[in-house]
Amino acid sequence: MGSGMARKIAGGLGKQAAFALALGCLLLPVTSAPRAEDATAPPVAPPMSPPCDVPAMDIAAPATLPNVTQALQKGEKVRILAIGSSSTLGYGASSKDMSYPSQLESILEHALKGADVVILNRGVSGEMAEDTAERIRSEVALRNPDLVLWQLGTNDALARIPPQDFEDTVRSTIRWLKENRIDAVLVGVQYTVRLARDANYVAIRDSLQKIAAEENILYVRRYDAMRFIAQTRANLQLMAGDNFHLNDLGYRCMAEHIAHAMIVSLFVKRMRPAHN
Repeated sequence: MGSGMARKIAGGLGKQAAFALALGCLLLPVTSAPRAEDATAPPVAPPMSPPCDVPAMDIAAPATLPNVTQALQKGEKVRILAIGSSSTLGYGASSKDMSYPSQLESILEHALKGADVVILNRGVSGEMAEDTAERIRSEVALRNPDLVLWQLGTNDALARIPPQDFEDTVRSTIRWLKENRIDAVLVGVQYTVRLARDANYVAIRDSLQKIAAEENILYVRRYDAMRFIAQTRANLQLMAGDNFHLNDLGYRCMAEHIAHAMIVSLFVKRMRPAHN
């Protein structure tokens, strides 16, 4: 299609429909056999800033986000519920605009040009998974999101919640979200030197990875990403004054990593080779 014709179509369809058309072309299955270079080419993802740049393997393993993909293809508003504890609320940030959900919304709208992304921040400081699980059900009923971003694990580990109880709570909530056709993303525990060898902390972290793999949902490896930055950029300060909660830069990196994981996952079907 020539550029002149494309401009006419975009003008006729309007901003949202033109975006849906463009995204739809990217996400439609290819009927002909893909070229070798196409099969291995990485999907487009927003570049990370130098302080936040980490290897893709330390961010996430891609998993499909069918409901977000559908909303984008239709040119509809993408509604995201960000829920969790103080890292979602933005404790330690200089303002609400510097919380990770606020920064993530801006990154996604910039990367997915033409998309209307709305992220509702429902973080509660100190909350554990069992309480968040109850809130998820009520928030979903009120907000009807396309996706739930659930940041969790740190408070449960500190409170010595048995890992199996934690796993049962999270797994049942993920399955409930699936039944209600809502995408889910788990955002794992943060990295901190003083808890790196804590058995319960490690067990909770491993539980999240296990749940995500078995339920085939996107898991953001927050611990791995933060550890990489800590080990390679020792002078970079991601923590607030209490040396536990994040500062503005820490939340920026968190938002960039989640955005990278989500956008790669929007193209995960495109990356898979066709089956005969």
